Amino acid sequence: MRIAFFVHCTSECTGRGIALRTQTVIAREDLLQIASWAQHLTERELRRACEGIVCKNFSKGSYVCHRGDRLDSWTGVATGLLKVSAFSKTGKAISLTGIRSGGWVGEGAMLKDEPRQYDLVAMRDMQLALMNQVTFFWLYETSVGFNHFLVRQFNERLGQFIALLEHERTMDAPARLARTVAWLFNPVLYPEPGAHLDLSQEEIGLLSGLSRQSANKALKILERENLLSIERGGITVLDLPRLARYD
Repeated sequence: MRIAFFVHCTSECTGRGIALRTQTVIAREDLLQIASWAQHLTERELRRACEGIVCKNFSKGSYVCHRGDRLDSWTGVATGLLKVSAFSKTGKAISLTGIRSGGWVGEGAMLKDEPRQYDLVAMRDMQLALMNQVTFFWLYETSVGFNHFLVRQFNERLGQFIALLEHERTMDAPARLARTVAWLFNPVLYPEPGAHLDLSQEEIGLLSGLSRQSANKALKILERENLLSIERGGITVLDLPRLARYD
């Protein structure tokens, strides 16, 4: 991804990983590539959006934020994969969803002006686009196109998390994994085209709440049913409608 110009670079070492905090301001053409909502802005709105977004790099395993933190930026994935997760009262890790390239998260916390209710973790070296609060609320109060996007985003997220609850309560491992993969091809949440998913079996397992071994078995079952193809460095979905309904 090409970035307009360099601002500064720092690194912060924490007990849970090293966050590589290279910060740059985003170029107009780059924002249009990673944000479907930007295509519906006027030129004035698009310029304002670019002025309010910086890009930062994070290393694999680093925390973008912890539950309870105030992250005063709307967060988009420029490259890489972001995990949204939480911990139960007993300490069990719960994977809520993954955000792939082109996906944005955190609009609810921005609108409610509240701390994040989840962890954001870099599942690989990645780059995030961070929009500051002032710009977010300016677009919210000014742009019809931006508000239409937010409504579609909320609607899809609601459907996603209702489905997640169903998966946890009623489905076995292959079905949970199938539905998790299918959600990563939702055209509203992740508008990036193509049938290939550049995820390792370990990453797919983490997003599905499964061990690597269980994810491997589930993927092989789905491959035998011609729903997907396991490849070096990822998977290719062969039948998305069937995968989305798999139970």
